[in-house]
Amino acid sequence: MRDLASLPKAHLHLHFTGSMRLSTLAEMGAEQGLRVPEHLLDADPLHVPADQRGWFRFQRSYDAARAVVRSEAAMRRIVREAAEDDAAEGSRRLEIQVDPTSYAPYVGGITPALEIVVDEARLASAATGVQVAVIVAASRTRHPLDARTLARLAAAHAGHGPGQVIGFGLSNDERRGNTADWAPAFNIARNAGLAAVPHGGELLGPEHVRDVVAHLKPARLGHGVRSAEDPDLLAKIVDAGIALEVCPASNVSLGVYADTAHVPLAALLDAGAEVALGADDPLLFLSRLNDQYRIARDVHGLDDAALARLARSSINASLASPASKAAMLADVDAWLATPDPADETARERAATH
Repeated sequence: MRDLASLPKAHLHLHFTGSMRLSTLAEMGAEQGLRVPEHLLDADPLHVPADQRGWFRFQRSYDAARAVVRSEAAMRRIVREAAEDDAAEGSRRLEIQVDPTSYAPYVGGITPALEIVVDEARLASAATGVQVAVIVAASRTRHPLDARTLARLAAAHAGHGPGQVIGFGLSNDERRGNTADWAPAFNIARNAGLAAVPHGGELLGPEHVRDVVAHLKPARLGHGVRSAEDPDLLAKIVDAGIALEVCPASNVSLGVYADTAHVPLAALLDAGAEVALGADDPLLFLSRLNDQYRIARDVHGLDDAALARLARSSINASLASPASKAAMLADVDAWLATPDPADETARERAATH
């Protein structure tokens, strides 16, 4: 089996605070004199039921981690380390998602908060070789008018290169609010050339996916795994060219599926869906990008050719430039063209006999 860390890929579903290293969380907490809950620092991934109580436990853990991020230096460190970790896993492009509202009180407002992230994304791109772009995400737990403010801020920083805002999202508990109320914010973002990349179809099923697709017109859907429950819906998603950001470990940690074997990866791929694997919140789920590829290989039985197809899908679904995509896709082909170490070992053994 070929080395997954050398497989070129794009990482399209990673949250800002959720990307933090455990060691960084502990250090920042100590620096701030804040007590970090012990369960965030142990070796067990968060695992909650897929209900309101479970989401509350998840959100409380996330908020506890976010509470240590109280300075420009802390924000820059998170972006830089996310890029470094992606580089170590063979990721050539990272589209990191952030809601600057949460960090605004410590750096002078939402505008400086976003500017810090996009500036460090530019610097981290140059330092690591990973193209780091930014997605601004509104939250379902806040008023839709707040989302319009964020959409205008995102539009002011829109661009196509590393260190620029390339998309607009909507995250947090899918059960909150009326999806149509966020459509005006997405229209603002879309008119500025930003891609719509909302969450949908993880905690809730096909009807929620239909709702998100109808009102927010996504280019990609964060998660979207529950679309597998409705073949007609899934076929429409495929026909519309809407990519799915699938995060298997996250689905299990949030109680959507009992284990990774139940994540409907095969059904999505068999239907022709463009699937991009993502880590979501590795800080809480203790599962990084390459762990998702290992799940695809070890649990779902995908061979290297199928893993290469997943990597190509992640690149095609990214918002990188056509030239960058072409270069990354060529590198995926080169990875697959290298001899399989298992075949090499078999030939060596045969030769010795």
